[in-house]
Amino acid sequence: MAPAARTDIDMKRSFGMGGAAVLAALVLGTGCSKNVDAAAGASAGTDDVSAYYPLAVGNSWTYRINGRDDKQVTVEILKEEAGVFHDSQGGQLSLDGYGLRDPKRYLLRGPVRTGHSWTNVVSVSSTERYHIVQAGDSCETPAGTFPRCVQVEGRNRVDAKATLVNTMTFAPGVGVVRIEMAVETNGQLMPQTSLELTAWQLRDGAAPPSG
Repeated sequence: MAPAARTDIDMKRSFGMGGAAVLAALVLGTGCSKNVDAAAGASAGTDDVSAYYPLAVGNSWTYRINGRDDKQVTVEILKEEAGVFHDSQGGQLSLDGYGLRDPKRYLLRGPVRTGHSWTNVVSVSSTERYHIVQAGDSCETPAGTFPRCVQVEGRNRVDAKATLVNTMTFAPGVGVVRIEMAVETNGQLMPQTSLELTAWQLRDGAAPPSG
């Protein structure tokens, strides 16, 4: 089976295993992390990171898949156990002294600034490399336009020809507003799956206005 076809199947299988942010991470690897390293000279910054994914029971986000309004998924935080928040899609997210993470890797790590990078060692033969592509620009989704967004790119080389690439966009006070998954082969990026925020609700009331 060609790498692109195999990857597309893996992405679809990954979709049912976790929430929106976890989905993007699962595309990059399926093993448990053995080590997570920050880039040299980087410092922790949870004060920045916590604003980009509101963790509270009852918070929910709805996304359309591949631009289709008739194909949507809702991720709702159902419970919290010892600082770990479990969602309706099987995702588990928490904040620690370095940033936002699932059981396997850091999805967003402080300080939140353009160019900051970190590494997740998933297995002996698989390493995920993340970096913040941009921090501070606005982004548009069906749910509205959000200011001061952060775009994170994660990459995992599958073999000599293919690299899995996922790009997650976080909006402060909202969470993940866009996910784009692709396969890079021979220097060309082939889109596979995308999720865009269509609605969201926070525990303390109506969704804050976008602007």
